[in-house]
Amino acid sequence: MTTNYMGKATSRVDGRAKVTGAAKYAAEYNVPNLAYGYIVTSAIARGRITKIDASEALAVEGVLQVFTHENRHKIAEDDQSYEDEAASPGSPFRPLYDNQIKFSGQPVALVVAEEFEIARYAASLVHIEYKVESHETDLSKVRANGYEPKIKRMEGFEPVKPRGNAEKAFQRAVHQHDAEYDLPIEHHNPMELFASTAVWEGNGKITIYDKNQGAQNCQRYIANIFGFPMDDVRVISPFVGGAFGSGLRPQYQIFLAALAARELKCSVRVSLTRQQMFGLGYRPNTLQRVAIGAAKDGALEAFMHDALANTSRYEDYQEMVVNWAGSLYQCDNMKFSYNIAQLDLCTPMDMRAPGGAPGMYAIECAMDELAYKVGCDPLELRLKNYSEKDQNEGKPFSSKELRACYRQAAEKFGWANRKPQPGSMRDGSELIGWGMATGIWEAMQQPASARAVLTSDGKLEVSSATADIGTGTYTIMTQIAAETLGLPLQDVTFKLGDSTLPQSPIEGGSWTAATNGSAVKKVCDAVGAKLFAMAQKMEASPFANLKFEDVAFSEGQMRLKNDSDRGVAIGEIMRHGGATTLAEEATSSPDEAKQEPYARYTHSAIFVEVKVDEELRTIRVTRIVIAVAGGRILNPKTARSQVLGAAVGAIGMALEEESVVDQNLGRIMTHNLADYHVPVNADVYDIDVIFVEEHDTIVNPLGVKGLGEIGIVGTAAAIANAVFHATGKRVRDMPITVDKLF
Repeated sequence: MTTNYMGKATSRVDGRAKVTGAAKYAAEYNVPNLAYGYIVTSAIARGRITKIDASEALAVEGVLQVFTHENRHKIAEDDQSYEDEAASPGSPFRPLYDNQIKFSGQPVALVVAEEFEIARYAASLVHIEYKVESHETDLSKVRANGYEPKIKRMEGFEPVKPRGNAEKAFQRAVHQHDAEYDLPIEHHNPMELFASTAVWEGNGKITIYDKNQGAQNCQRYIANIFGFPMDDVRVISPFVGGAFGSGLRPQYQIFLAALAARELKCSVRVSLTRQQMFGLGYRPNTLQRVAIGAAKDGALEAFMHDALANTSRYEDYQEMVVNWAGSLYQCDNMKFSYNIAQLDLCTPMDMRAPGGAPGMYAIECAMDELAYKVGCDPLELRLKNYSEKDQNEGKPFSSKELRACYRQAAEKFGWANRKPQPGSMRDGSELIGWGMATGIWEAMQQPASARAVLTSDGKLEVSSATADIGTGTYTIMTQIAAETLGLPLQDVTFKLGDSTLPQSPIEGGSWTAATNGSAVKKVCDAVGAKLFAMAQKMEASPFANLKFEDVAFSEGQMRLKNDSDRGVAIGEIMRHGGATTLAEEATSSPDEAKQEPYARYTHSAIFVEVKVDEELRTIRVTRIVIAVAGGRILNPKTARSQVLGAAVGAIGMALEEESVVDQNLGRIMTHNLADYHVPVNADVYDIDVIFVEEHDTIVNPLGVKGLGEIGIVGTAAAIANAVFHATGKRVRDMPITVDKLF
C-alpha cells in the first residue's frame, strides 16, 4: 500500500495564498524608507542623445536623483557580464550605457524620488534632444538582407541538412502547394507588470524582489554587471503573475533598481507601466514559405520550408521554426532554411512555444491546403504521411501516441460528420467551419538540484531555485515529494524562486516538471535511503536483511512492499537513530546514454469549430478538442489548465493579437490592452482536453513530458483551417480579422 499523489487531480497548494492576497509579488513588498524609480524612454527609433537636461526634474521636492548615461557610476563593459541563460549571440543591451539609441522605447533616464507620483511627475520634466538617424522596422523591406546566423543560439537551432532533392521532387509532383505565411509581432501580456524592489542591506549586500523565470539567472546578471560577490546578491521571486517567456531574461528594470540602490545606498523600487511593457521583447515577425509536393493519393514527395524572422541590430535572436515537419511527417525529399534580418527594434524573445507556434502554424495550414488540392480529408492526409521515426535525426521516438490522439480527439469532436465542401455547414445566419491540425514540441530535461529536510515530527521541506509562473510547479513538486516519502500532502512544503536555493535552470521550454521533478524525486529517495539505513539498525528490525528496493513509504511509515501491514513510523525510525532532522541534496541530470538514441517529443491533435456570421464576418471559436500525448500526467487538474491557457493564447494568435508598428516612427503603436487585443471570457467557449495514455521510460525518471507549450502549437492553424472551411477564404497573414474575410 502506497500513498499515491502523482496522477491525481490536486488543487494548487499555493492557491489559497494567491486568492487571499498572502502571496506577494515583486512590487508588493513593504520595505522601510523605500524610494521609487520612474523610467524615461526614448522617443526615436535610432540615433543618439545630444543633450539631457534634468535640472527641472532635480528641482522638484522629493526627487533624489536622475540617472542617465552621463552620471551613472562604473559598470561592467564586457558583453559577457550582460549575458544570461536565454541570451542570443551578439552584444546584449546595456541600459544607460552610452548615448546611442537602438530602439524606440529604450530606457534613457531613471528618475528616483521619495514617492512614486513625484518620480512620475519629475520624469515629464526631463528634456532630451536627439540626433535622429534613419531607421527600418519593416521586415518585408529587408528581405534581401536576411542571413543565416553564423553563431547558433544553442544546439539544435540550425536547420537540419536537406535530404533527397526537394526542388526536383516538387516540380514533378502531381499536387503542388506553394504559399507564404506571415505572422506579425506579438507581445507577452502577463497580468503582473515587470517590477523590481531592490533592498540595500547596509552591509554592501543587496536583495532584489523581482519578477522573473529564473532567480539565479538574474543573480548572476546583477553580480557580474555591478561587480558584487555572488553571495552578496540575493534575488527572490516566489510568485510570478504570468510571464509566457517574457521573464526568461532579466529585464531592464532590475538593472535600474540595482543601479539606483547601489548609488543612493537605499532601497529602490522600479516598476514598468503597461506601455513600457511593449518596449521589451516580443514574438518576432516571421515570413514563411512552405512548398509541398504530393503524389496523386496525397503521399508527400517534397517538403520545403523557408523562414525569415526579424532580430535587433545588436543580437542574433533565433528560433527553431522550420525543422518540425521533418520530425512529424514521412517524406524523403525535404529542404529547410532559416534566416534573420536586422531591424531597429529591441531584440525579440521567447514567447510560448518559440519557433514551434509560428512554424507549425505555417506547416499545418499548408497541409490543410494540400488536402483540398488532393481531395482528401485533412485527417486522412496526416495519417497517410504519419512518420514512425524522426527523419531529421534518423531516430525512433521514445514514445509516440499521436495516432491515439487523432482517434480520440476526432471521435470526441464528431469529425466523421464533417462535410468537406467549404461553406456547406451552417447554423442559422452563421457559417460553421471545422478544422484540425497537429502539434509537436520537444520533451526536454535539464540538470537541476534539490534539497530535502525531513524532521522527526514528519514534516518535509523540499526546495529548488526554479520558478512557478502559474504552471503549478509548487503543486506537482509537493506531490512528487509527498508520494516518494509517503507523507500527507499538507505535511510537505516546497520552496522555489530564491537564488539561495539549490541550482536550477530558468523555468521554460516545458522542461520544469521533468527537470526539477527528477531532482525532487532523487533527493527524496536519498532521504528514504537514509531512513532505511537507520531502520535496519533498530532492534528486531523487520528491514534488517532487506534491500531498499524492498520497502515503500506510505501514510508516514516505512513498510514492506510484500507485506504492507508490517511497517514502522518515520518519526520512530528517526528517534531510534537519534536524529531530529535528515537533510540531503541531490542533482539530477539527463541520462544521455539512455536518451540520445531516441527522439523525444510531446504530440497533440487539435480539432476546432468556428462559427462565422455570414454578413458581419465576425468569428467565434465555439469548440476546441485537444488530445495530448504527454507521457505521465502528474496532476490532471493543473495539466489541463496549462493546455487550456495555451489554447486561449492560440485563439489570440489566430484572431486578435498583432503589435502594429508605425513604420514612420519605428514605434509600437498598439502599446496598451485597449489597442492590443487578447482573448477575454466572451471569446472563450468550450475547450475539451484529453490526455492520451502514454508510457515513456526513456525521457526522464518520472516519464513526464512538458505541457506548457503543446496547447498552442498547431492550434492557431486549426482555427485558421476551420475559418477556411466555413468561408472558403484562406487567410495566410495572422491575425484573421473581419476585414480580411470580406
